[in-house]
Amino acid sequence: YQLLTMSTEFQDAHLAEVKPLVEKEEAITRLLPDFDVQEQDVETMHGMVHVTMCGTPRGNRPAILTYHDIGLNHKTCFNPLFNFEDMQEITQHFAVCHVDAPGQQDGAPSFQAGYMYPSMDQLAEMLPGILKQFGLKSIIGMGTGAGAYVLTRFALNHPDMVEGLVLINVNPCAEGWMDWAATKISGWTNALPDLVISHLFGKEEIHSNHDLIHTYRQHIINDMNQTNLHLFVNSYNSRRDLEIERPVPGLNVVTLQCPVLLVVGDSSPAVDAVVECNSKLDPTRTTLLKMADCGGLPQVSQPAKLAEAFKYFVQGMGYSKYWYYGMAPVVTGLAGTLSIQRAF
Repeated sequence: YQLLTMSTEFQDAHLAEVKPLVEKEEAITRLLPDFDVQEQDVETMHGMVHVTMCGTPRGNRPAILTYHDIGLNHKTCFNPLFNFEDMQEITQHFAVCHVDAPGQQDGAPSFQAGYMYPSMDQLAEMLPGILKQFGLKSIIGMGTGAGAYVLTRFALNHPDMVEGLVLINVNPCAEGWMDWAATKISGWTNALPDLVISHLFGKEEIHSNHDLIHTYRQHIINDMNQTNLHLFVNSYNSRRDLEIERPVPGLNVVTLQCPVLLVVGDSSPAVDAVVECNSKLDPTRTTLLKMADCGGLPQVSQPAKLAEAFKYFVQGMGYSKYWYYGMAPVVTGLAGTLSIQRAF
């Protein structure tokens, strides 16, 4: 049995790291065929949503449910991580449920004229229907950006359905990062790819990692339905403040009840938002992982490090009995220590 001792924050985790070189665009969309994969369009209370289920749900443990950011879908957001060998050691013990926001999946048709795209709150309320469809009692959520917001809202509304959350680049606040663009830029569709890129990646990454940026820019332009993407972006830009507060003894405040791993790259445009979110959560249940030399998509640029952090997180929830890793590593950082200890 593995015990996880969490610090409030740790930086520059000293973990084995393998940086993937994205040489071909299909490298970010190809899923290794090691699992039984089924894709379904699931009808929910707020419309149809595309879901990809990998593996068979098991009644005695949660499924891992992912939700992507704007400009991405589950393939481009999470395949580099879930294809990574260390991550597959974990996922062979858990079903993985990938949710694509409405109209964001590969080959999605345009919505009919007059279609009202779900609000961020409504996107969260679509998830109980997905869990019911696949017979899932609870989940460990993993979300990025807009997807992290959706999963946080879902956990606040349905705490009994969420056992843990891994939130990458989460922003708990209502202000939209594209407020200025709506009034200052004409030709919205042409500007949209650049705006999404500036949301996903930091300035340093945009100027230095040309191959990665080119790959994702081409994906946004060529593979995403631009009309549908515009609707999703508008929904995220119109989000409400999550109104979460750090628990205070004697006061009844809104906060997450489950263990939370906050993740952000040190050069990500979301650093300030994630630090703000950390200040609003229960420090005894929350760990902030600020990844060194990392940009906006740590699950793509540093899957080894994130897979290790996720492994420790799941072990801390009591699920380490499903695998054995031998000697327990210790992860040290500038602001604290995240240690794995073997209990006999």
